[in-house]
Amino acid sequence: MRIKEGFTLRSIVGQYVVIGEGISQVNFNKMITLNDSAAYLWQSVEGKEFSVEDLTRLLTDKYEVSDEKAAADAAALAGKWIEAGIVEE
Repeated sequence: MRIKEGFTLRSIVGQYVVIGEGISQVNFNKMITLNDSAAYLWQSVEGKEFSVEDLTRLLTDKYEVSDEKAAADAAALAGKWIEAGIVEE
């Protein structure tokens, strides 16, 4: 997976928001907010190829969470990012 070009994470009034920048994102009419954990993952994989396993490892390295819970959360988040059109497989 990879974050699609033109999408950037910004901190706006204490909220993390993914926004589309540039002409290629003109039709992107969504605002995607991320919690601190999701923003951490975004920043960790921005500009890189990544997998659900990479997201899982990042979660278990930073937080006290079981491998199973981290894997489920990482898969769910990746699915939401793909569905929103901000990440490509």
